[in-house]
Amino acid sequence: MSEENDDLDDWGAAMAEQAESEAADAQGAEPVALDELTEPSALSDGEEKKLDTILDIPVTISMEVGRTNISIRNLLQLNQGSVVELDRVAGEPLDVLVNGTLIAHGEVVVINDKFGIRLTDVISQVERIKKLK
Repeated sequence: MSEENDDLDDWGAAMAEQAESEAADAQGAEPVALDELTEPSALSDGEEKKLDTILDIPVTISMEVGRTNISIRNLLQLNQGSVVELDRVAGEPLDVLVNGTLIAHGEVVVINDKFGIRLTDVISQVERIKKLK
């Protein structure tokens, strides 16, 4: 029983030491001056008109679960209930393509009995431009 009391005393001492350390850190803290957040610079009328011209262009978004290559013979043998093996592992993120260009990765979600996709990783513009070259 005395060993339990010693353990509790050690625990209490450790907790008291931590509280003292946190109090000392709080006293030594100094305020940091932060820059005010500003609105991004507004677009000029010409730039806004240029942007408006492309905002209504329709694009095709597709979600790709995976790919595979099969022969026409095997394709013609497919029927209801056939299973086609894809190049992805179950649980791996889906590819989000816009007009055939990879822009993000995501996961399938179901909301109100409809499928959707939650974006988990958006490809940066720099990476997309590198793939174009």
